[in-house]
Amino acid sequence: MAVLRSRGKYVLALFGAFSVVWIWSAIAPWHPSDWLLENGLVVAAFVVLFLTRKAMPLSKLSYTLIFVYLCLHEVGSHYSYSEVPYDAWFQSIFGTTLNEHFGFQRNHFDRLVHFSYGLLLSYPIREVVLRLGGMRGFWGYFLPLDVTMSTSMIYELIEWAAAVYFGGELGEAYLGTQGDVWDAHKDMTLASLGALLTMCITAAVNGYLQRDFAREWSDSLRVKRSDPLGEAAIARMRAERGVEVD
Repeated sequence: MAVLRSRGKYVLALFGAFSVVWIWSAIAPWHPSDWLLENGLVVAAFVVLFLTRKAMPLSKLSYTLIFVYLCLHEVGSHYSYSEVPYDAWFQSIFGTTLNEHFGFQRNHFDRLVHFSYGLLLSYPIREVVLRLGGMRGFWGYFLPLDVTMSTSMIYELIEWAAAVYFGGELGEAYLGTQGDVWDAHKDMTLASLGALLTMCITAAVNGYLQRDFAREWSDSLRVKRSDPLGEAAIARMRAERGVEVD
């Protein structure tokens, strides 16, 4: 109970901190319509987190990673991703722009957030996968990576659909390709690399601390049932239901 109370207070503190960031982002955003569109996903995320808070509360680590990612998202929604003035911030401190230093030709804040999607959210996704599906060994690392990659693709499809539906400046601001025809592919690649990095770090930590790590990994790759599925499984089910099998 003490652990649950401690987690509850911590989550409330994160929620309070995020509320401050959210209020800041809502004050005079550069593109109000784009801000509303971007924050639709934030609302959906909070609804899911709220509804699952008792049935499946996450770890402090997972809530912290989600908090950091949502804060980055709010920065992007306030300015619009393609216009976040990180170059001006960098120049005010170091006297030169970050783009000049690295030779960038575009605003790369959206690339950072897509990489952060994999880096920060693949661990919470892993926690959900393990607790819902009971995955172990290899599958406890591969499936979170797979889910992160597939949801990244789904988001790119949502962006495309929204851009087509709304059109004009709003659609362009939400899509944020900045003239790069491979923008969606690069975004998905960065999300995948971020998730791969997190899963590698998680596996390394578990390999160091978990005594049966190698045995669990090996067991997860063993064939659990040798009988085929497909038409063979259909025939078995038909037989169980008393349906004549040809």
